[in-house]
Amino acid sequence: MTAVRQVRQVGQRSGGTATEGIRERASAFSLRRWAPRPAARLDPAGGNPDRARLLASTASGDWPAMRAQLSAVTDDWERSWLIAAATDVAGFEQWMPGVVEAEGDSGLALLVAGARGVSWAWEARTGARASHVSREQFRIFHERLETAEDLLYRAAELEPGWASPWYFLQMCGRGLQIGPDLARLRFEASVRRVPGHLGAHQQHLQQVCAKWSGSHEEMHAFARESMESGPEGGPLGVLVAVAHLEHWLHLDQGADSAYILQDHVSRELHEAADRSIRHPGFAGRIEAVECYNVFAMAFALAGEKRAAAAAFAATRGLVTRSPWQYINGDDPRVPYRALRSGAGRH
Repeated sequence: MTAVRQVRQVGQRSGGTATEGIRERASAFSLRRWAPRPAARLDPAGGNPDRARLLASTASGDWPAMRAQLSAVTDDWERSWLIAAATDVAGFEQWMPGVVEAEGDSGLALLVAGARGVSWAWEARTGARASHVSREQFRIFHERLETAEDLLYRAAELEPGWASPWYFLQMCGRGLQIGPDLARLRFEASVRRVPGHLGAHQQHLQQVCAKWSGSHEEMHAFARESMESGPEGGPLGVLVAVAHLEHWLHLDQGADSAYILQDHVSRELHEAADRSIRHPGFAGRIEAVECYNVFAMAFALAGEKRAAAAAFAATRGLVTRSPWQYINGDDPRVPYRALRSGAGRH
C-alpha cells in the first residue's frame, strides 16, 4: 500500500451532522492556528528519556545499566513498555544468552532474553503473508519462538506476580498458533496481574482480528468491552481506534474508504477519544505519543479533520512506527506528513 492511496481518502468527508456536536471537543488540545508545525521525526523512544536511556544501554551491550534501570521500575506495565522498545534493537540476542547463563536465577534476565527472542523470531519470518514466507524462514521462526517461550515461562515461574512474561508469551503464542483458548488464558494471566495492561489488551486484540483467529465482530466487541471496563482517562480507548484501523486495512480499496467514512465509526472514535486522549486524566501517560498517533491516523482517514489536527498537534511531531507502518513500513514519516497536511490547522 502507498501513501497516495491513503491521502486520496482524506477530505472525502467534510463532516456529517452526526458528529457536529462532539467534534468541537477535539479542539481542546489544538495548537494555535498559525503555530509552526514541528518537523516529523521518527523516535523509537517516543520522546521518553527513560526509554531513550534503555535503548542506548541496549545498543551498547551494557547489561549492568539495563539491569539497574529495569530493576528500579516498580510498575509492571512500564516494565513491559520499556522492554518492548528494547526488543527492536538488533544484535543483543548475540550476547544475552551469556547473561542468562551467568544469571539463570534472575527473572529479569530471562524476561529480557525471552522478549528479544520473540522479536528476533518475527524478524526471521518478516511481515509478509504466509504464502510468501519460505519453509526455512518458518523453521527459524518456530525454533526461535520455542526458545523464547521456554525463557519466558522460566521468568514467569521466578516472578509469579509479574504480568510482563505473560505479555510477551501472548506474542509468542500467536506465532506458534497455540489457538484461541490458550491465547485467551495467556491474556487473562496478564490482566489478572495488571488489569489495565495496555500491551496485553493490544496483543489480544490482534489475536481476535479476522487475519488471525477471530472476526471483525469479535475484535470490535473486545475493544469496546475493554474500553468500558477500564477507567476513564486510561489508555484502553485506543483499542477502539486500532480496531477500526484493522477493519479498514482488511478491506479492498474502495470498500476500505466506504467503511472508515461511516458516521458510526466517527461517533465511536470520538467517544473513545473522550474516554482516553481527550480526558484530563490521560495527561502524562507513558504511552501517550503512541495513542495520539493512532487517533491521528484514524481521525484523518475518517475525514474528521478537526479531531485529526488536534491529535497530530498533540504528537509534537513525534512519529511512532505503529500504526503508520500500515501505510509505509519503510518510512512512517511519509504518511504521517501527508495525512497531517490533509487535516489542516484548526
